[in-house]
Amino acid sequence: MIKQIITVRRKKFATGLFWQPLSVGSTPLSYAKQLSHSIDKKYTLYVGYKSMIGLGDKSTGVYSGLISAAAEIVDSLSEYISFLGVFQATNGYYLVAVRNGVIIRDVLFETADQARKAYTELSSIPDWGALFAPASWGMPRSQERSLYDLIRSNTSAKLHQIYALRSVVPSVIFFTLVVLVGGFLFRDKIGELFVANPKIEPNPELVNEYKQQIELKKQEAEKQAKVPEVKPIEHPFDFLPDVMERANLCYKAIGFVMQPVAGWSQTYTKCDEGFVSATFTRNFGTLNDFYVNGAELMPGAIVQQVSENEVIVRVKLPELKTYTSLDERDITSAVRDIMTAFQKINIKADINAVTDTVSNGVDTETMNVIEIAASSKLIPSEFMKIFNDFQGVYMTSVVWNVNTRTWKYEVIVYTK
Repeated sequence: MIKQIITVRRKKFATGLFWQPLSVGSTPLSYAKQLSHSIDKKYTLYVGYKSMIGLGDKSTGVYSGLISAAAEIVDSLSEYISFLGVFQATNGYYLVAVRNGVIIRDVLFETADQARKAYTELSSIPDWGALFAPASWGMPRSQERSLYDLIRSNTSAKLHQIYALRSVVPSVIFFTLVVLVGGFLFRDKIGELFVANPKIEPNPELVNEYKQQIELKKQEAEKQAKVPEVKPIEHPFDFLPDVMERANLCYKAIGFVMQPVAGWSQTYTKCDEGFVSATFTRNFGTLNDFYVNGAELMPGAIVQQVSENEVIVRVKLPELKTYTSLDERDITSAVRDIMTAFQKINIKADINAVTDTVSNGVDTETMNVIEIAASSKLIPSEFMKIFNDFQGVYMTSVVWNVNTRTWKYEVIVYTK
């Protein structure tokens, strides 16, 4: 495979990085270590850029200190939230794909045919804000841009080592020296510790008394163990993520798994409480083709084979910070206000008021919950604005139907 380094104005830049949205509450270094352990330990380099991190593999030729070429291009094309581009480099053709502000592809191809094939597959995904390709390719709606215009060393997105071994070695040497010097200075005191102590004959009365005390303590412990520990009741509305953070996370996650795999058609994608998943049905491709191409397009994904003609790809969602949120309205008023909000924008919604229960094993409480189901052309961040005036809101799932190009939402609202 071609080395993933390009040269612009006699300066080298890193390509071929594996990009992931940065987990909420994590630092780039800590999340890079976590991904390296869980995905592939070959990733020993990382770069933090905006709300993402990119992982680098030294076997591709990249090394610490190089600036990410993808970060440079994203900064230069900041007016586009989504774009797909192939740019001619001195040693190949560089492809960058960005969906909803997240880098999903970053790779240098050796030949034009390889780059054109990858570009054609990705361009079938809808809603690219801009397309860039060499003019000689004659790609529809595309324009040609030069790396010399886009890459100017303006970002600080440099690769760093994930595991800094050199900082550990001096500490180990220092600790060893301390032990050796301490052992020499206090050798006499240490030697005294190993001198045999005079033998002490046990007192039978004291032994019996000690046994009785142990038995009493044991009986008291058994009595306390029989009393169950009652924990406070935990309510779901005490652990709700920010509405917009959740909406944007699902939108980006769905964009990540919306990858075209040759010979396979994607029917729908779903973001639920813990995972984002995509269902693919077979046209003319093979299962081996899917596993090879899918692993390259969606690294770290879990593939579940439903049948010889259907597979499901699942990716675990990063955790979001949670808060306590509960709407203060009574359930009747809340239902009426939610119906009014949907009527204002002329969207049909199925709205139901239900009662749910929570328990700690001893006590039980009831909760008022409003369940909303609706279909819309609005993307998640725009749809969830409908609930701006409500608290206790949680989007349980969102589905993107590729055929109808429609979003299907399921939302719940907790009320008093």
